[in-house]
Amino acid sequence: MKIEQTKDLSPLQIEAQHLGLFETPVVYSKLKDGEAVMQALEQCIRQRMSESDGLQRSNIGGWHSDSDMLEWGGDAARQVANSAVAIAKRLSTFMEGSVDDFDWFVRMWANVTPKHGLNHIHAHPGNLWAAVLYLDMGDGGSGSDVGGSLYMEDPRFPMAAMRETSLRMLGVGGQPQKYEVDFKLQRGNLVVFPAWLRHGVRPYTGAGERISIAMNIDAQRKRPG
Repeated sequence: MKIEQTKDLSPLQIEAQHLGLFETPVVYSKLKDGEAVMQALEQCIRQRMSESDGLQRSNIGGWHSDSDMLEWGGDAARQVANSAVAIAKRLSTFMEGSVDDFDWFVRMWANVTPKHGLNHIHAHPGNLWAAVLYLDMGDGGSGSDVGGSLYMEDPRFPMAAMRETSLRMLGVGGQPQKYEVDFKLQRGNLVVFPAWLRHGVRPYTGAGERISIAMNIDAQRKRPG
């Protein structure tokens, strides 16, 4: 039934509080003094790419390495993995015990995206956290908009499938909330987020190849003794 405003009914007096529930933590960071590490990673990725045809996962039109980069990526790969795990630990708490009562594991792989490449929206099931590090933005430092932004989807299904798609809920700060958020990242940016959070990469239109590293981060409780 359609609700009409009527003059003969006075509005109820209500005391209300706007709560923000179910926060989704995403850490946006940037490597400091990491140029040597990133150059070493780029070199070993190029070498691996010359030796392997890669895998087909969410990537369209790009090269996806195997997920054993910690074995062939050298000390630089291990440094990045340790940094991502340190961030994941700061974002985590366990109902019984601390983050140090768990062994932490990382699966790492490289992505090389040419012009018109993209990644379909997806999640990383079976893991606690995911991370991505950008090594080469591929645009030659032109500063122009070449697409290829990382984007994340509001996980509160079925918000994106509501009948009235023009609706935007207001957040605690009074601003409309988005169904998708785009990150226009730069070389050295490291982003850590829940592995269940659906994400993808917009079509990239730059002339050069874009290079990034992705990680799955998991934890298992240590066995006694």
